[in-house]
Amino acid sequence: MPKFKNIFKGDKGIWMVFLFLCLISIVEVFSASSTLTYKTHNYLGPFFYHSGLIIIGLGIVLVTQKVPCRYFKLITPLMLLLTYATLIWVLFWGESINGANRVIQLPFFTFQPSELAKGTMVLTTAQILSAMQREDGSGSDPLAMKYILWLSVPAVLLILRENLSTAVLLFAVIYLMMILGRMPWKNMAKLTGVMALAAALFAALVFGLGSMDKEASQELADLKAGVKTERTVKKDKGDKNIFESVTHRFGTWRNRLLKPGKPEDPKNYEITDDNYQVTHANLAIASSGIIGKGPGNSVERDYLPQAFSDFIYAIIIEEMGIIGAILVVFLYIILLFRTARIASRCENNFPAFLVMGLALLLVFQAVINMCVAVDFGIVTGQPLPLISKGGTSTIVNCAYIGAILSVSRNAKKVTVETEQAQ
Repeated sequence: MPKFKNIFKGDKGIWMVFLFLCLISIVEVFSASSTLTYKTHNYLGPFFYHSGLIIIGLGIVLVTQKVPCRYFKLITPLMLLLTYATLIWVLFWGESINGANRVIQLPFFTFQPSELAKGTMVLTTAQILSAMQREDGSGSDPLAMKYILWLSVPAVLLILRENLSTAVLLFAVIYLMMILGRMPWKNMAKLTGVMALAAALFAALVFGLGSMDKEASQELADLKAGVKTERTVKKDKGDKNIFESVTHRFGTWRNRLLKPGKPEDPKNYEITDDNYQVTHANLAIASSGIIGKGPGNSVERDYLPQAFSDFIYAIIIEEMGIIGAILVVFLYIILLFRTARIASRCENNFPAFLVMGLALLLVFQAVINMCVAVDFGIVTGQPLPLISKGGTSTIVNCAYIGAILSVSRNAKKVTVETEQAQ
């Protein structure tokens, strides 16, 4: 037992949440990967691949939890350099997936720079906020906002061109971190106004330039069929001018924002390319009941192209019922509240800001994914953290958990020493 405790260090609540999410992930990804097994003719292939990633992720958690928090500060410049280098690389030479350049093809795996960028920007924001706290304890120096924006906005814009939802998620987390860092309200009000104006101008561009053309409609058809068409091949070859390169995602974003409403008479409802994924997700949820159909008994997994990723929460509900849906939500709530407790026990500002930023990143992404699955938001393509099938996202999210556990170890030590001193 002592040896077991020495391996799994840090906050026990975080460990329990992580292990439960990993267990759910292995079961549900295996169940939801029917389309992959059909294409590859390998029934156990997706199971072994994802289980291997989870094991690697567990190893990363075990290693990261032992890293003293001060070392996270030292790697910030290197992380920034690597983040911007990979974001620029993927912009011009990245591999296209569903009409967007999002990954870098490496010899044995694909790497998604936006996943690295999220953690890097949270780390950078935490370091700036902690370094620029006023000595009188009244909050952050207003200059901290300038430094944060100068370092983070270019990364957000690079991500925005190909992945709007990830860019919005990242900037929202940075915005909340500045609030937690007690940035002066006057500065936050100015930033909010600028953000509102920028959002309005961006929406006008999307609706003005992103007409519902054949290319955008064909992209939805590609997603439904799960295939790479000639249109996507042309994109990979760079057969576009500069204007098309910048605006090529506008049509897709406009389609998603203008999703058609449901008719008053259910008999008039028609499944089209525009509502294909959401409709089958709704069917999965509607047929679930209280306890669901049981693991491995999903029907809609055979119709949802992204059942193992973007819409895995719908499959969880179908197989585990309302009880399973509530359990998953409860796990993320525990993660957020346990992390907040860890932050409150930190003696220094940097680890507190860091763990809260990482927790907000994980939980907000989970909320977005679950809202999309239950048809309470537009389709975004955000995976469910620590559950959805993924390569880079799984590994990076495990690193986030390891960093939170590392901070929890030091915070617990400081708390014990303070109590003994008193």
